Amino acid sequence: MMVKVVQIMAAFLVPVLLALPSSEAQQAKKVPRIGFLSGAHVEPFREAFRQGLRELGYVEGQNIAIEWQHADGKVEGLPALAAELVRVKADVIVTGGTPALLAAKDATRTIPIVLCIGDPVGEGFVASLARPRGNITGLSAISTDLSGKRLELLKETVPGLARVGVLWNRGDQGDAANFKETVAVAQALRLRVQSLEVRSSEDFESVFKAASGGRVHGLIVLPGSLIARHRTRIVALVAKNRLPAVYGNSWWVEAGGLMYYGPNINDLFRRAATYVDKILKGAKPADLPVEQPMKFELVINLKTAKALGIKIPAHLLMEADKVIE
Repeated sequence: MMVKVVQIMAAFLVPVLLALPSSEAQQAKKVPRIGFLSGAHVEPFREAFRQGLRELGYVEGQNIAIEWQHADGKVEGLPALAAELVRVKADVIVTGGTPALLAAKDATRTIPIVLCIGDPVGEGFVASLARPRGNITGLSAISTDLSGKRLELLKETVPGLARVGVLWNRGDQGDAANFKETVAVAQALRLRVQSLEVRSSEDFESVFKAASGGRVHGLIVLPGSLIARHRTRIVALVAKNRLPAVYGNSWWVEAGGLMYYGPNINDLFRRAATYVDKILKGAKPADLPVEQPMKFELVINLKTAKALGIKIPAHLLMEADKVIE
């Protein structure tokens, strides 16, 4: 009788026990959590990152979770947002821009950080591009000749160019580094630079007033978080003051700006997903070299050029990767 009872219990319990997931299976079902930290909400960057993840088989809300944190152009809020990503135990943090990278670096020395945009070596975030060390790696948007090429584009496009305005935010470490480099290159090209510095959204009207009336002949718009947040407003102010301008991202030109030259920033965010994938599969940031941009693009808005009365040289139109009619 006892044997029969045991047999009945075994027949009932064995299928139940087999149906229970093993600890390994439970671990495999853990959905990785990615933190995405940026100074401003730029949807093209987010979508490019999602696209990169999809290409690798990750779908947000299904087999990967993304904590989106942006400072709405107020970089002083980034440390608290970075701390929140640490609190929720993000497996990897992806950063857009130097201020976001600095905030993430200060918040954690253990969670892997994947950077997009910036000069990680020059700003002291990694030891070298080939051997980053520490918990930071990713994609740099820096090229030694970037500022020079943008200024040369203005010189070729604007006859008699002598004074260039540079729109930047001193509170943005990336902008500050770019401004310093632009000034040095401008001096080598015998161009004078007028600093158009903004610290908040209230400064845009006054700096453009300072640039109006022929005080500057062309404009370089640096791509910091505060400036990116107000891109539509800035493009309108540039048009109102009839200033030929070179911008820090191609979507400025699509919004009515004149020219962009530089790496495809959206593609950098798409490729950041590759770093995330490698790290989730066990790679260490210290062993993943920082990539530099390999391809640069020139985008020209011919409609804006005509509105400004500017004739774009034929060879630039031939070299352009995209011309907006």
